Amino acid sequence: MPQYEIEVILTRELAGYLAMAIFVVDPAGSLIFYNEPAEALLGTRFEETGPMEMEDWAHVFDPRDEQGAPLEPESLPLVITLRDVRPTHGRFSIRGLDGTRRQLEVTAIPLIGLGGRLPGAAAIFWEAGTG
Repeated sequence: MPQYEIEVILTRELAGYLAMAIFVVDPAGSLIFYNEPAEALLGTRFEETGPMEMEDWAHVFDPRDEQGAPLEPESLPLVITLRDVRPTHGRFSIRGLDGTRRQLEVTAIPLIGLGGRLPGAAAIFWEAGTG
């Protein structure tokens, strides 16, 4: 298992105790973890997908805008947060790995470490109309 910064480790640990869906990535955007509430929205358990590179998770869930057009990875809130080191919010749909399309609200936040370094980011998300 790769070595992660303490901020990422603590965020992953916290995510395991929360009732909201959380997706945690490293500075390159590689998926490190998503929690049980996220599993319900993503349509599969984290143990089944495991870590994923950004290029994979940004496509496997088939993100689409509100008009149904495919979204490029660079327009996803989590990718914007990593690039610009700022919180970002968006609304779009994904197709979970269970085949169900869901409309999501997503708020991504940078994880800022000592000296302003960026050890990763996290996205909190929920099904639109339920949060």
